[in-house]
Parts: sequence; structure tokens; C-alpha cells
Amino acid sequence: EVFLSHSDLDRQFVVDLVQLMRKHGIPVWYSRANIVGAQQWHDEIGAALNRCDWFVVVLSPRALKSVWVKRELLFALQQKRFEDRIIPVLYQPCPFEKLSWALSIYQMVDFTKSFEDGCRNLLRVWGIGLKAV
Repeated sequence: EVFLSHSDLDRQFVVDLVQLMRKHGIPVWYSRANIVGAQQWHDEIGAALNRCDWFVVVLSPRALKSVWVKRELLFALQQKRFEDRIIPVLYQPCPFEKLSWALSIYQMVDFTKSFEDGCRNLLRVWGIGLKAV
């Protein structure tokens, strides 16, 4: 299962990304769909981080300002099981190293020029070919 860390202000891109991943059989957890009204969101995020085995962080200027994106990323960087399983997704150009200097060691999946090319490159991580977008 993939944990998707993002700013809620990037909602439309994230929804499109989640739909693509699910269409290709990749189970994904993200807060908008998986946290229900009265649930303790803090506990739900923690449970998902402990359960998921992949971590995707959507990078944008808004994500850099998000305290929760930073917390989630720092948690993932400290977990041995996420080693080589952190995928930075560049949604919009931004100085992502301000979020963490460690992001530069991971293969970036760039969506800034083409959503379709970004999808193709993201799915390649799991050895999956892109179906029609």
C-alpha cells in the first residue's frame, strides 16, 4: 500500500494521481478519502504510516509550507522499511530541498511538463505499464 503525502491545497492533482494508481491496481492511502469525519485524524495518519510500505510525497510550493507533509516525510525517512521506497513526485517547481535535504538522493518523478509522462514514470517504479490516461 502507498501512503500519499500532500498538501490539501493540491487536491485536484492528488485526486487524479490516486485515480491513476488505483486504475493500475496500486492500493493507495490518502487523507481525503481515508479519514472519515469524526475519526481521530492524527491516529489515522499514524496507523497508515505504520501500515503502508511505500511513501509518495507530492512536491509543490504549498507542500513545502505544510507542517503535516514535513512531519510525514521525516517519519518516513527514519523508517528502515521505507528505504528505497520513498518516491518524490514533483507536481510544481519548488525548492524541495527546503522540505528535506535527503530528497535529492531519491529518483524524482517529474509531472511538471506532462501528466502522462509523469504517470508513465511513476508506474515504472512498480514495473507497470501505463493504460490509457
